[in-house]
Amino acid sequence: MTSHKSDFINTVAERGFLHQCTDLEALDALAAKPPLSAYIGFDCTAPSLHAGSLVSIMLLRLLQNTGHKPIVLIGGGTTKVGDPSGKDEARKFLGDDDIAANMAGIRDVFAKFLTFGDGPTDAMMINNADWLDGLSYIPFLRDYGRYFSVNRMLGLDSVKTRLERQQPLSFLEFNYMVLQAYDFLELARRHKCILQMGGSDQWGNIVGGVELGRRIDNAELFGLTTPLLTTSSGAKMGKTAEGAVWLNEDMLSAYDYWQYWRNTEDADVGRFLRLFTELPVDEIGRLETLEGEEINDAKKMLADAATALCHGQAAAGAAAETARKTFEEGTQGEALPAVDVPRADLEQGIPAFELFKRAGLAKSNAEARRLIKGGGGRLNDSPLGSETRAVNIDDLNADGVIKLSAGKKRHALVKAV
Repeated sequence: MTSHKSDFINTVAERGFLHQCTDLEALDALAAKPPLSAYIGFDCTAPSLHAGSLVSIMLLRLLQNTGHKPIVLIGGGTTKVGDPSGKDEARKFLGDDDIAANMAGIRDVFAKFLTFGDGPTDAMMINNADWLDGLSYIPFLRDYGRYFSVNRMLGLDSVKTRLERQQPLSFLEFNYMVLQAYDFLELARRHKCILQMGGSDQWGNIVGGVELGRRIDNAELFGLTTPLLTTSSGAKMGKTAEGAVWLNEDMLSAYDYWQYWRNTEDADVGRFLRLFTELPVDEIGRLETLEGEEINDAKKMLADAATALCHGQAAAGAAAETARKTFEEGTQGEALPAVDVPRADLEQGIPAFELFKRAGLAKSNAEARRLIKGGGGRLNDSPLGSETRAVNIDDLNADGVIKLSAGKKRHALVKAV
């Protein structure tokens, strides 16, 4: 493996974060003399980030751990426009109140992974609405728009794909890459930020910012991207059949988060250990060679380490213990997801399919019916004979709860209140 001058670039390359860089040799030389400041932008399109954002979050953490200063740019301004990169259609329009609520939700995530403060390597969180909301349209076009070639913008993958598929691309979205480039210029001016990082789908936008800084301020700026991550089966990272793998516990329990990593495909274990944990690379090399039942030990280590970073060591330990009791002992663990149901409803009786939907084990009554009809639904570890079977107060077990199972890996407890 090629040896680089800086701990940052060496670690980025060694752990699989490096895809493209505008000038790797020059960036490596600067990174060898820390600290440098680098940023990644996150728009506020939902009340939480999901596991698809973890590569970027872990890259910022790696940056800080190798002696540099991470900047989290919250897209309070750019969320109003919508990034067309990797999208088949325009984002749903969000109002100011929605954006503010989403911003509050995703801010909490970063405190788990980064150290914030006023020191030279402490992380900063900045909102691009601070400068974008006050822009005047005509002066902005005159001063910055003239540096962007429409011919080149039309050739970017994010634009070209939409046009080739004859999918609408609004003028609003077309402006996104200009605003992202301007963000980089502002961060360079305000905070001496010299590096923008992001997923490979952001390459065109990042290069636009690097070139804008050079043309206007003669600034030496850099761009670095990570590989676009999918699972070995081709699934998008951070998505499951049940929905997004959210990073906020109020949207996905620590137990379900732990289970997501425990269920990693065998072929992905080594790669995910490098990206989403801080286990030594030599140890990861040993773990990824395990086969058969032994690979499950590596998956448990992945689940423990990833969950500890996101939810804390105690939550990771509780999730692991719950899984052990549920799958190895056949009992129920305290950390299983739970749903409260009015006692009066249980006294009257609730159709099994409806209870599965209430417990979050199915998205709809129809899905719950199919699950149970297909033999995938269980009540207190026993098969359900009918999807319309009434679940009532008599089904409470010795612990005063009802255990529902969807297949072998998804469980929930129903509590009477």
